[in-house]
Amino acid sequence: MLAYRHAFHAGNHADVLKHITLCLVLRHMNLKDKSYRMIDTHAGAGGYSLEGQYAQKKGEYLQGVARLWERQKTLDDLPEAVADYMALVRQFNPDGQLEQYPGSPAFAQMLLRSQDQLRLYELHPTDHRILESYLGTVKGAEVKDTDGFDGLKSQVPPSSRRAVVLMDPSYEGHGDYSKVIASLREAILRFPEGVYMVWYPQVSKLEAAQLPRRLEGLAPKGWLHARLTVQQPDSQGFGLAGSGMFILNPPYTLHDQLLTVLPYLTEVLGQYDGANYLLEQKAA
Repeated sequence: MLAYRHAFHAGNHADVLKHITLCLVLRHMNLKDKSYRMIDTHAGAGGYSLEGQYAQKKGEYLQGVARLWERQKTLDDLPEAVADYMALVRQFNPDGQLEQYPGSPAFAQMLLRSQDQLRLYELHPTDHRILESYLGTVKGAEVKDTDGFDGLKSQVPPSSRRAVVLMDPSYEGHGDYSKVIASLREAILRFPEGVYMVWYPQVSKLEAAQLPRRLEGLAPKGWLHARLTVQQPDSQGFGLAGSGMFILNPPYTLHDQLLTVLPYLTEVLGQYDGANYLLEQKAA
């Protein structure tokens, strides 16, 4: 949906879960010298000002990354994976103040090595222009203003036979839930060995509730499902209660790492007494 701007939501609790999981997967991929391709089907602008009008309108980052930023300054009790994520956020804010938030392309650019490839898709003209100016000239990176759902099939399999795909559409457009399934089904047929990461919102929509079960049916080599619930919907049942990450072909290390991360995030980011998490896995 071309009206969607992630800048309104940058650094919120959903971004925290998504980007910690992304960092864990990319760190695992880096354990082998062989190159891989990172494909982001809905890349956004790459980075966001937390002092700008979009982020300030609802201040969602204050209940997300800002809580971890303050916690690290006072208690410094972050689990290893959360501390690693926050180190990258701090790297993105060299002045020592939380003023900018790195999007998925920025986390990838900070973690990918010289031999790896980055493929970024973004349709929104303003966000694409920002992303192109930020990463368009980086070696190994390509920024495309075409539909990531359609573009994914041209990116797999890479010659190295190693790839990570991140798919996190806004789900505000018509048919995004079905497009996730259709795009992934085609990609997995072409390249079943890839690691496919799907973010989804925890909202009062039947499609959102059904998506994890639909994704289970696509997993040829096992899956992992992590969900973080931090707030209650409003009186009409609207609002982002939490979010989930569904990973097809997850690294074998990911479950135990998230088992440490999720209780901590529930404690620190929870906004009501019923805050909770879910972590389930099915091996190949």
